[in-house]
Amino acid sequence: MGIKFGTDGWRAVIAEEFTFDNVAKVAQAHAEHLKANNGKKVVVGYDPRFMSEDFASTVAEVFASNDFEVILSSKVCSTPALSLMAKE
Repeated sequence: MGIKFGTDGWRAVIAEEFTFDNVAKVAQAHAEHLKANNGKKVVVGYDPRFMSEDFASTVAEVFASNDFEVILSSKVCSTPALSLMAKE
C-alpha cells in the first residue's frame, strides 16, 4: 500500500505502511521541496512513541545527504519546542 496523507497528515501502521523506506521517501520529497525554495537548515525532533527516535534519525540522515544543516533533537521534544528551535 502506498503513502497516503489525509487532513491529519500521514497515518499508518508501523512495519506495514510506516516503514523506514517510506519515511525516507517522505523526507526526500520534503528535502527536494525545501531545496527548491532555498531551504538550507532543518530541525528534526521526535515524540515518545515507539521507535520515534529511530525514524527521526532516518529523516535527519536523508536531509544531511541532501546537504542540509540538520539539528536533531537529543531527546523527546514537544511541537512548540521544535517551532521555537526552527524560528531561532
